[in-house]
Amino acid sequence: MIWTVYLSGEIHTDWREQIQAGAESAGLPVEFTAPVTHHESSDAAGDMLGKPDVPFWRDHQSAKVNGIRTKTLLEQCDVAVIRFGDKYKQWNAAFDAGYCAAMGTPYITLHDEDIIHPLKEVDAAAMAWAQTPEQVVEVLKYVTSAR
Repeated sequence: MIWTVYLSGEIHTDWREQIQAGAESAGLPVEFTAPVTHHESSDAAGDMLGKPDVPFWRDHQSAKVNGIRTKTLLEQCDVAVIRFGDKYKQWNAAFDAGYCAAMGTPYITLHDEDIIHPLKEVDAAAMAWAQTPEQVVEVLKYVTSAR
């Protein structure tokens, strides 16, 4: 079986690349999917439909277009990894975690110890909490390859 792993959340560090490289190095039977991670492209996702003058409506329109990809890929994944970084409030990542929880899709949270408290409900529904991309790779190694 090839597992599909959706990599959600923070876009300002290379955590995705670290997990992908670790999985490849370990020869894991996984493929990865993700949201659009180029910030400006994501913000402009709906601009092809006409750019509204009011920022709320531009964000609303782009969120819906981005949602087509996110919803589809989350529904198709076997497990999600949801990263919360130390910059910015990643409401989209929290939304993805809630969506996974509602669908019964297992997810792993990835974040530092200093934000345990604000993420307590998100972590409570997660199947694992990792602090490093290497820990995520170890969990993926176990669930995809353990005998």
